[in-house]
Amino acid sequence: MATQEKSSCSKQREDSCHFPEIIELNVGGQVYITRYSTLVNIPGSTLWEMFSEKNKCSLIQDNKGRFFVDRDGFLFRYVLDYMRDQQVVLPDHFPERGRLQREAEYFKLPELVKMLTPKMNTLNSVDNSLCQSDVDELSPNSDTIYNLSSSNVIRVSGPVNPLALTIGTGSDLKKAGFITIGYRGSYTLGRDSQTDSKFRRVARIMVCGKISLAKEVFGDTLNESRDPDRPPERYTSRYYLKFNFLEQAFDKLADAGFHMVGCNSTGTCAVTHDQTDDKIWTSYTEYVFYRD
Repeated sequence: MATQEKSSCSKQREDSCHFPEIIELNVGGQVYITRYSTLVNIPGSTLWEMFSEKNKCSLIQDNKGRFFVDRDGFLFRYVLDYMRDQQVVLPDHFPERGRLQREAEYFKLPELVKMLTPKMNTLNSVDNSLCQSDVDELSPNSDTIYNLSSSNVIRVSGPVNPLALTIGTGSDLKKAGFITIGYRGSYTLGRDSQTDSKFRRVARIMVCGKISLAKEVFGDTLNESRDPDRPPERYTSRYYLKFNFLEQAFDKLADAGFHMVGCNSTGTCAVTHDQTDDKIWTSYTEYVFYRD
C-alpha cells in the first residue's frame, strides 16, 4: 500500500514538471508566448537544451510562473522568428546586427550566425577602406574592387575610377550617407481658414550633409559660395541650390540612388495684417534622404 502511494506521488510530481503545449517566456522583462514545439525545433540549441528534457522544475520562473531567460528581450523576437522557420527578416537600416549576432551565438544557432556574419564583415571591410576619405577623394591608382555578393576582393591592373567600382549585381558602388533638404515658405491664412492661392515659395533650398555627397548629387546646381574651400569629407549646412523647384531636387536625389526616410515641418504666425484678419504664416520643412 505504501509502495503504491509513493509511486503515485512520484508520477504526479513528474507530470507536474512536464511542459505545456503553450509556453510563456520572460526574456529580459519582455513577455513572449509560443509553442513548446518551437522552442525545441532546432536540436542542440540553447532553448532545445533547456526545454527538451521536459523538466520545467529545473528552470527559473518569475513570480507569474513564466520561464525566465536573462537575455536581450528586444532582440529575442528575431531569435524566436528564426526558431520557427529558420529564416529571419530584419528591418531596413537595422542598427543591432552585431548584438543580434551575439544573441545567436549564445542561443547556439550557427546558421543564424552565418546569416549575420557575412553582411557585417563584408560591409565593414569596404567601409573601413573608404571611411578615411570619400569616394571622389580616393587615389586614381587604386586597384582593389570589393565584390560584396561573394565577399571576395578582386585585383585589377591599371587605374580604376572609384565611382565605377561594382557590386556583384553590376551597379555602381557609391558611398552611403544622408542628405537633408531644408525648405522655407510662407502663406496667408484668411478669415475662412483657407490658404491663399498665392502661396509664396522662397527661392532657396538648403542642402545639409557631407560635401562630397552634395557635389555628387547636385553638381553645378549647388551654390558653394557660402562655404567654399572645405574638404570633401567634411559636413556643411550652408549650401543651397541654384534652382527653386523642390521636385527637381527630389529627382536628382532619386537619380543618385537616395530615398526619403523622414520629414518634418513647422509653422509659425509671423505677421498679422493690419487692415484685415488675415495672418501671414511661415513654414520650414526638412526632408531627410538616405542612400544604402
